[in-house]
Formats: sequence, C-alpha cells, structure tokens
Amino acid sequence: MSAPAASSSSLAPQPQAGVIITQPPPPSTLRESRIATHSHIKGLGLADDGTAMDFSQGFVGQKMAREALGLHLSLLKLGRHSGRPLLLVGPPGTGKTALALALSQELGSKVPFCAMVGSEVYSGEVKKTEVLGSCFRRAIGLRIKETKEVYEGEVTELTPSEAENPLSGYGKTISHVIVGLKTVKGTKQLRLDPSVYEAIQKERVVVGDVIYIEANTGAVKRVGRSDAYASEYDLEAEEYVPLPKGDVHKRKELVQDVTLHDLDMANARPQGGQDIMSVMGQLVKGGRTEVTDKLRREINKVVDRYIEQGVAELVPGVLFIDEVHMLDMECFTYLNRALESPMSPYVVLASNRGISTIRGTEYDGPAGSSSTGIRSPHGLPIDLLDRCMIVKTALYSRDEIRKVVEMRCKVEGIVVGSEALDRLADEGEKTSLRFALQLLSPAGILARGKGKIEVGVEDVDELGELFLDAKRSTGVLRDLESSEKVY
Repeated sequence: MSAPAASSSSLAPQPQAGVIITQPPPPSTLRESRIATHSHIKGLGLADDGTAMDFSQGFVGQKMAREALGLHLSLLKLGRHSGRPLLLVGPPGTGKTALALALSQELGSKVPFCAMVGSEVYSGEVKKTEVLGSCFRRAIGLRIKETKEVYEGEVTELTPSEAENPLSGYGKTISHVIVGLKTVKGTKQLRLDPSVYEAIQKERVVVGDVIYIEANTGAVKRVGRSDAYASEYDLEAEEYVPLPKGDVHKRKELVQDVTLHDLDMANARPQGGQDIMSVMGQLVKGGRTEVTDKLRREINKVVDRYIEQGVAELVPGVLFIDEVHMLDMECFTYLNRALESPMSPYVVLASNRGISTIRGTEYDGPAGSSSTGIRSPHGLPIDLLDRCMIVKTALYSRDEIRKVVEMRCKVEGIVVGSEALDRLADEGEKTSLRFALQLLSPAGILARGKGKIEVGVEDVDELGELFLDAKRSTGVLRDLESSEKVY
C-alpha cells in the first residue's frame, strides 16, 4: 500500500516578482573532442617542493616561470593575492597562454577561469568597460549552500493523467502526473502538478532514473541512472548512482556553483511567456545584453547578504587577458578601479611587446603637433605596472623544441622518424616553435599520400619548399623591394 499522496500545490513552481534570480540556465552538455593547440597541457608540472620538473604534465622548459606561477598558485589557494595582477612577458611563442591554461588546470574545475584577448573589448554592441566588467564577473564564483525539503529516490512509476481541455473542445491536457519514488528505506507515490511534469520532461527522466524534486519550487534534478541497471548494456555513456538512503521526503543540503555573470544574465534576461509572440520576440531580439550598474549593485547586495548569513561562499577565480597591450587608456583606468573592488578575481595578464605606445594616447600632445602618444614598457601604464608581479618567459632551446614536437606527435597520432624530428627541431630553432608544430599535420598527410606510415626527412624538406616561415617571407619581400628600386 502506497503512502499518502503529496499535495500538488506544494510542489508547483511559485515565482515571486522582484526577487533576484539565483539559479542560472542549465549548462551545455556538448563535448569537445577536437585537438586544440594546448590539448597536451595538464598542469604546471611541479614537484612537491615547488621546483619545476624537466618534463611533466605536458610542460617542457620555462622552469623559472613555472616555479613563479607555482608560488602564485599557493597564494591564490590561501586567498591572499586578490587585487595584485600577474603579468607574463616574453617573445611570441614562449608559452604565455600555456602557462595561464596550466594555472587553470591546477586550480580545478570548481574555480572559475575566464580567458579573453585584449581586442575583444572593441565591440559594436556594448561598451568596452561592459565587456571587461562581464569578464570580471565570469571569473568570480559563488558557492550556494541551501538546505531544502526534497523528494528523492529512484523513479518506479511515471504516469501522466489526461483530461478534456476546458478551453476548447479539441485535444486533451495533462491534469496531473503520478510519480513513484523508491529509496532503501521505502517507497512513496506523489501526485504532482502539470508544471512539474514539464520540468520532468525537460530533464528527460524515465523509469529507473534517480531524481530529486524540491518541495517548495517544484524544480526537478536528474542525478543519474540507478546502479541496479548497470549491467543492462555492455557499453553506454550513463552515470550510475546508488539508490538513495533514508526516506523519500527529507531535508537535503544542496550545493550549487554559479558565477556572478550567470546571475547577471538570469536577471537581465528573464524568460518570457510560452505564447508565440514571446517566442518570436526572443528570437528577433538576439545580440548581447548590457547589464546596468544598478542591477549589479542589487545582485551584489543579495550576494553580500547570503555570505553574511552563511548561505553562500565567494570563490575568486582567475581572469586571463592575453595581448593586454591591445587595451586602451579607458580600459586600463577601469582595470585599476576593478582591481580595488572587494569582489575582484585574480588577474593574469600577458604581453609580447617591449617599449610601445599605449593605445588611446596617440593624440595627447599639443594641438597641431604630431604626438606619438605615451610610450611605456609592454604597452601598459606605469600605475598598472606598479601593481603587477612580472614573470618573464624565455625562448625554447633546441632540445626543448624537440621534446615539444615529439609530445605533439603523440597527441595528434602522427608517427615521425628520429631524423625527421631532428629536422623539425632545427627548423623550430631557426624560425619558431609554432612554425615547426604547424608542419606536423601537413607532413602526416604527405606521408600517407605516398603510402608511408612514418614521416621522413624528405617530407619535412618538401614542406619547407611549399610553405614559408615569417623570416623567409620577409626576406623575399625585401628582395622584391630592392629589385623594384633597381629598375
């Protein structure tokens, strides 16, 4: 005999006007399987004492820079480095982006990491400071802990009940749904509102899944497939979870990781109605939404109140700005102010410029003069440079280039002979590491076209005739210019 049915009104969603939304849209479940430029980077490759190993976690070389980032990582974990940015400087192709990605790998998936390029701020839709502000908010996490009344268990029954549609004489509508839940301690049958059934359909819940339903909002969360069905198939991509313990109706502590940007977007773009005009309006609107400072201040007040009550915990993440010299004076002024904010992430900057002109200062001279602007190290203002801890990256040696090329061959599944590896290492030392890595895939295609399994020296030499590196291309252009001057 089943337990008394739960009231449908208690499980129906109850939206409240004027309340800050603290639940972002569900994350995308799409998987990326393609090989990227830094797919081989798994961490900083440091020993337990903080020293950099020769070859570890996909990293080769840059020992001093890796040890500096390891110390920086320790400060991040202690929470003592907010507002003091780190600046990575060095020639192109020396692993500045790889160092930032390794830092994100070391922090783990629970710590927010936002990467951007300096030129991204120049948008025709929103202001430059708005782009920087949204990236700052993406890099600040909020871990919300709530104790809620939930109904949790394995779904044993899922029966929607239909009734005649009172608004028209055609078709039927869902009047309620009967859901049976089972735990180790017992079972319970619930009579739920039709709106909860819509949430169940969105989660694609079927019999045998383990779910929980929040009693006060009616929100449904699919935890996984019950491990009782683990031997049903030989191979499948399901996540199996054990049968929940205790009663079906219980109080449970739920932990949710969101970013402040998620909260901004959830409140700046509330979901419209389900009628055709609302759907068409959402499709036509499109574009990027600019969040007002007033809304952010209201969200910050709610976040501060949650933190004071012990409901939430602030998790400062890492914001990585590559090619930071592409920002202009307005952006640097905003950066100085944002770094002094109590809600500031850890900021890592990267630049490959020496003494260069700060963007936005080209016309700061007297009227009628041809001012070249303010020149500064790395293209950053002096007041921002004073805040930074600067880490230098150096050019790779030939042996390090050979190790990197050999490692990328394994990642991309290309068989390269020892002599061909030496030739690619020589090419990388003479030109750049990036050019040597770009020759790998074409060399594999050439070898397969000739019916060979292994890439040889002749394949690398042939590619050297087909493609020019930056230095040889510059030499060709200079020869053309000199020949034109002769004639």
